[in-house]
Formats: sequence, C-alpha cells, structure tokens
Amino acid sequence: MTGARVWMIRHGQSESNAGLPTNGPGAAPLTARGRAEAARVAAALTGPPALVVASPFVRARQTALPTRERFPDVPYEEWPVQEFTYLGRLHGPHTTNAQRRPFAEAYWERSDPRHVEGGDGESFQGLIDRARAFLDRAAGVPGPVAVFTHGLFMKAVAWTLATGITEPDAAAMRAFRRYTDVAVVPNGSAIELRPHGPDAFGLVAGATGHLGAAEPERDPGRPVFAD
Repeated sequence: MTGARVWMIRHGQSESNAGLPTNGPGAAPLTARGRAEAARVAAALTGPPALVVASPFVRARQTALPTRERFPDVPYEEWPVQEFTYLGRLHGPHTTNAQRRPFAEAYWERSDPRHVEGGDGESFQGLIDRARAFLDRAAGVPGPVAVFTHGLFMKAVAWTLATGITEPDAAAMRAFRRYTDVAVVPNGSAIELRPHGPDAFGLVAGATGHLGAAEPERDPGRPVFAD
C-alpha cells in the first residue's frame, strides 16, 4: 500500500449476517467464516498501512485484528465509521434480521431523511453527515489507511461521493435505497478511495480477489437488513 489512499473494508461475516439473533447493532461477533475472511484480508495487504482504523462495533474490531497482528507497529484508532443504526431501540436484544424486517421496511418506505426511529436511531441525514466527516478526516491522514467498517456505511460514502448530495430529500433517500440494491459489498471486500477531484477522493471499484473461493454472499446488503 503506497500513497495517500484509503481502503474501506467491510467486516467479515457476522452472526447477524448468518441469520442468528443479536443483542443490539454493535454486539454481533464474527462467525468462523468471518474470521477466515478477516485473515484473508490481512494476508492480502502487500505492505503496512500508515494507520489501521476500525469502527467501535465488535465485528469490525474483530476483522481488524489479524491486520493489527500482522503489522503490530502500525497505529490503531477507532473512528465513528460504524454501521447505519436507523432502527434505534427497535433493534431489540436477541432479535434476528427477519424479525426486524417489518420495522426496517417501514423506515425506508417513510423516506424521511431526518426521521429518528425507535427513539434513538440515526437519521439518514445523520448517516450522510457522518460519511462526509469521515471523508474530511481521512483526507488529512498523510498515508494509506485501512478502515474496517460496514456495508451500508461504505455505500453511503460511495453514494455521497458519486452524487455530491450532502442534504438529501425524500427522493434522494429513495434513490439511495435503489443504489443499495445494486451496489453489492460482500463481507471482507474492499473499496479503494484515491486522491482525486473536488471531493478529495475518487472511488475505485471494490476488490474481492483476496477472498479466494469464499462461499457466495448470503445477504446482498439491502438496507432492510442490519449489517
């Protein structure tokens, strides 16, 4: 890894991705498959980044661990690059994606970018604000950064870069949902950001070759699911 680049890496398969119940949006650990994906990510890096970053959620920190172990001298930080937790308290303890689906569908059908669900959920505007703040912060790091994050957050970063939208209306929110249907980000895959243009970064399509013969993605990451 050379130059001022950023690799946004989705965490390995989590228990939530595998259809198992979880105890809130940040608590789901990796499965055995997810741990293998994390190891393949670490092995695929051709050299040490200048910085390793992870979201505070368990599955992202666990995915970063093999990379941290491979490059123990590289600084490590946790940034607010966690998944979009739009259901708030409706993402109850010991619930599955299937059980949360009706609440998620209702949220996206509402298409209100400033709506806060479940009392303490993050609004869609809040997600886009967080994506833009991440881009600003990453642009200030003088070297390549490996960022272990989440599918919907990665899509939000890519979408706001591609569209330039920073204050979405209802139509933009519906467009983002359509975008998530076709922009597949498998567990363990990476999107590269390179210095380019007025937004500081250009987008390079996702990388999956390092995953080898991993089994096909079970859940393509539609926003009606928790990541």
